[in-house]
Amino acid sequence: MDVSGVIFDCDGTLVDSMGMWREASAWLIEESGVGDVPFDRIESLSLRDTCAMLHDEMGAKATADELYEGVCSRVRDAYASDVQIMPGARAFLDELTAAGVPMVIASSTPVRELRCALAAHGLEGYFADLVSTEDVGGRDKEFPDVYLEAARRLGTPHETTWVFEDAPFGVRTAHRAGFAVVGLFNDHDGRREEDVRPWCDIFAHGFAELSLALLRDYERPAAAHGAPLRALVVDGSPEPSSPALVSRLADDADYVVVADGGADVCRAAGVVPDVFCGDGDSAGTEAAAWARSAARTCVSFPSEKYATDLALALDCARHEAARRGAPLAVTLTCASGGRADHALAVVGLLASLDSASARIVEDGYEMRVLKPEGEARWELGSQAVGRTFSAIAVAPGTRVDENGMQWELSDKPMELLGDLGVSNVVTSPAASIVCRTGAVAAYLLGR
Repeated sequence: MDVSGVIFDCDGTLVDSMGMWREASAWLIEESGVGDVPFDRIESLSLRDTCAMLHDEMGAKATADELYEGVCSRVRDAYASDVQIMPGARAFLDELTAAGVPMVIASSTPVRELRCALAAHGLEGYFADLVSTEDVGGRDKEFPDVYLEAARRLGTPHETTWVFEDAPFGVRTAHRAGFAVVGLFNDHDGRREEDVRPWCDIFAHGFAELSLALLRDYERPAAAHGAPLRALVVDGSPEPSSPALVSRLADDADYVVVADGGADVCRAAGVVPDVFCGDGDSAGTEAAAWARSAARTCVSFPSEKYATDLALALDCARHEAARRGAPLAVTLTCASGGRADHALAVVGLLASLDSASARIVEDGYEMRVLKPEGEARWELGSQAVGRTFSAIAVAPGTRVDENGMQWELSDKPMELLGDLGVSNVVTSPAASIVCRTGAVAAYLLGR
């Protein structure tokens, strides 16, 4: 997705100031003598509107202007001496600047105080303009006015203008206004992930998890039609699949994504990836350098991150399918060897993936996630006769049919992660499994 311009919130996004604002708000409320006022009641308001409310609605003796100037003085002092820049923010701003991406700040903080916050860290030169909710009639961030004005000053289209926000109300409003949204989340501002994540195009726990390449790789979900994109994702399992298998799978794929340590087996197999992503901590030095130079796109992440390399690689596959307007058919390999916990998490990732089909193919087995919303039926074929077959429910309310096997099932309810469907035997070339409801991980073992 193109990045034509970026709108940044300031407090809690670029500078770590939410604690300061809570202290300043507490001082303001105490100074006004109106009793307790919850912070979440005033957080989204402009500072002038907060002071006006305390005076006009709650009976503060000081005028709104007196309250305003008093709290602004405290805020400027705190910006100058106490408030720190968010880790990684400067490096990310440098990356955007080097790419020629224009930036504007849209904040509930007054412009005079914004300038003080930026000056304290030498950030003034990054931004083409500063916009406060005071500049749009005091309409707070529950309304889109400040973002729309920022975009007007940028002169960039809404659909390719990104908004960076930390506050749930800001994320929600920017999303509804049609902007692409990055939700920045930390563990000390009292936010709840579930209030931020649903409204984000990209959710991150800090700037270290972000890059311009990541934003450009992102594509909004779109209605899919036609033939599916056959995406191969090569993971970095400590017990990788054979180069021969990876080469065969790549020959059948339209798009190849390599997650970190998968670079070693791709290099050995002579498979050139379309995308190389991850933190580079599990790939060999030479293989990582080869993948970065050979891949059309590289999306880098730090080793200290919340998402796994595989989850990020699957995101890359989803984004490419969205760009093409195609359903996603994902094949995963080199993903389940050596770590039982990783293997279980991999199945969970594929089960939650919104795709036309999802499977793992390793040298010793194939596993498909079957569900009514995607691929619901698997015809096992003549090559499956005599092989072991297992089916394990990976969603509540799963019901399946199994035919052409030693033990057949008809509309059978399966307990979540239960062992009812383990170690069946395929007896017929017409054998099949159908998932009626829920989701099932269906394993065909042996070769």
